[in-house]
Amino acid sequence: MSLGDAQREFTIDVADLIQFIYDSGYECTLGDAYRDPRSHGEMGKQTTYGRATSAHKQRLAIDLNLYLNGEYLTTTEAHRPFGEYWKLIRSEHRWGGDFNDGNHYSRKHFGIA
Repeated sequence: MSLGDAQREFTIDVADLIQFIYDSGYECTLGDAYRDPRSHGEMGKQTTYGRATSAHKQRLAIDLNLYLNGEYLTTTEAHRPFGEYWKLIRSEHRWGGDFNDGNHYSRKHFGIA
């Protein structure tokens, strides 16, 4: 599968996840998604925060800011039901809660997640 195909599937899957969040009585805002190489370095180089081989650099990761009743939820545990749902949508999906980054939702592509 090409990177472009994976990006388009990822976008639809993120929309599904966001709808699931809202259907569950929560809200969210969009956090860090694409990390432009002009600011964050080319794939394999780390010039700012994040990993040198981040899926954000491939447009295959997004951080979601989670809210319940207007309160910003910062814990990994708050994201757990959504992370578990995310992993069920597609086998290539990875949830940051499995590596202490609860608001991170990504898709593995050519070994990068």
